[in-house]
Amino acid sequence: MCGNGLVTRRDILRVAPAWTIQTARRADRLVRLLPGIYGDAALIRHTNADLPMLARVERDVARRAALAYADGRGALSRLTALDVWGLRRQAPREPVYLDLPRGSGLRDRRHLVVVHRSGFAIAPPQVVARGGLPVTRLDRTLVDCWPLLPAVDRSSLLIRAVNDRLTTPRRLAAAFAEVPRMPDRGALSGLLDRLAAGCRSPLEIWGHDNVFTGSGMPAFTRQARVRVGVRTIYLDMFAEAERVNIELDGATSHGDPAEREIDLRRDALLATVGILVVRFSHRRLTADPDQVRRETLAILANRAHPTP
Repeated sequence: MCGNGLVTRRDILRVAPAWTIQTARRADRLVRLLPGIYGDAALIRHTNADLPMLARVERDVARRAALAYADGRGALSRLTALDVWGLRRQAPREPVYLDLPRGSGLRDRRHLVVVHRSGFAIAPPQVVARGGLPVTRLDRTLVDCWPLLPAVDRSSLLIRAVNDRLTTPRRLAAAFAEVPRMPDRGALSGLLDRLAAGCRSPLEIWGHDNVFTGSGMPAFTRQARVRVGVRTIYLDMFAEAERVNIELDGATSHGDPAEREIDLRRDALLATVGILVVRFSHRRLTADPDQVRRETLAILANRAHPTP
């Protein structure tokens, strides 16, 4: 038995003859969700008969039905796994995704995409349990989702996962190496390079590419960890020799006076250990990058060789 209103054909035949299945279906007590997988008709939530049956039940039911169809050989993956991981809610019309070992014999069905992978095993580290469901590990899930996501959402999801400490640039790079072919691979490679360099927002990536690298610029340490008394502070871009920290304030930064006060106190605390904090707004950075670059170079030069 699958539980939660689901049952396999194999389990039904253990206790009843085959004709009971058709009788229950004709009486609208039982519905076929996938080959060999049936559900209580009360599970149907969407009355649109044009939708495949798997799309007419709640997402959790559809996912458990797909796993029952895989019979222990599959794990939720790609956009479905991304939803299970809590990073992006899957749209109703998006199919359930399953990864299975190559040679499993299962194939796509309506509202179900089956991906066969060489060397895939339904066990750690490739698969973990989340919410009681087997799901592909997050770093591989994010890489696999790259070509499936709208371009506008791709970078932000990977950045969020790293910022929330759900994964690391190193683990993402290892997962990326496992997938030698994919659409728009170059863009993902570039993003992973920026994450490995310490960029943690779209604005930091833009600044890295357009302002804070190249001739005259030091090799900034991004997300540098500094201990001041009992506090640990992470610096956006730290020029260690000059003791200068560049902070990039996003478009919505400091809308709250309380947040501005927190930043001012933080900057003052860093000043007690000789670190100068220089802040550039989103507007200034993007509207006048050349001027920001000149100012940054002038500040660094002054700190390296202070005027008598």
